[in-house]
Amino acid sequence: MKIALLGYGKMGKEVEKAALARNHEICMVIDVTNARDLNEKNLAHVDMAIDFSTPDSAYGNIITCFKSGTPIVCGTTGWLARFDEVMQLCREKEHAFFYASNFSLGVNILFNLNRYLGMIMNKFNEYDCSIEEIHHIHKLDAPSGTAITLASDLIETIDRKTQWELDAASDTSSLKITAIRENEVPGTHTIIYDSAVDSIAIRHAAKNRKGLALGAILAAEFLLGKKGYYTMSDLLGL
Repeated sequence: MKIALLGYGKMGKEVEKAALARNHEICMVIDVTNARDLNEKNLAHVDMAIDFSTPDSAYGNIITCFKSGTPIVCGTTGWLARFDEVMQLCREKEHAFFYASNFSLGVNILFNLNRYLGMIMNKFNEYDCSIEEIHHIHKLDAPSGTAITLASDLIETIDRKTQWELDAASDTSSLKITAIRENEVPGTHTIIYDSAVDSIAIRHAAKNRKGLALGAILAAEFLLGKKGYYTMSDLLGL
């Protein structure tokens, strides 16, 4: 595959390593210094775009890829206020789009455990539920996309939770997310159920970015030749 990397920070560089290890070609790299080079003409000979850019750039990158007919895998979070617009365009024009808030196999197992445990804990009102996420100090959005996915799944599963709130829950119907930015932590997510007598927690701690990068390349390989919207659940069959 000829791949365009959109964003060339730490994740972009890890994706590059993973792509080359699987015998793909990086034919274009876009970052803040050459953002204008992302256009339909330059994308004409690209098989796949992979976006790990910034919340401010992701939406425009996706739309440019759609206009050029380039399939795009996106792992950038913090832009989801425009997600419905992207979905509408993807459906109407039959584009190819793969989005995940986290490409790690372990995190996607956590997503499934989170939903399952949420269904159990829905019956036990004495437990309050909260989420803590820790990331490196360079991460621009808070809470993380992974934390929002975890929270959204719990809101669908636990009747007593109707919304999530960052740092402070205003009432018992709110699910509290604590977002910590610390050193170079790749990503740690913990779901906590706390009662007067005990606590239950499930946790995923990434050791590095390699699993995320490999997941993005596997997603690109999966998306090639397809149309429509896909997620890690489609890739992993979860």
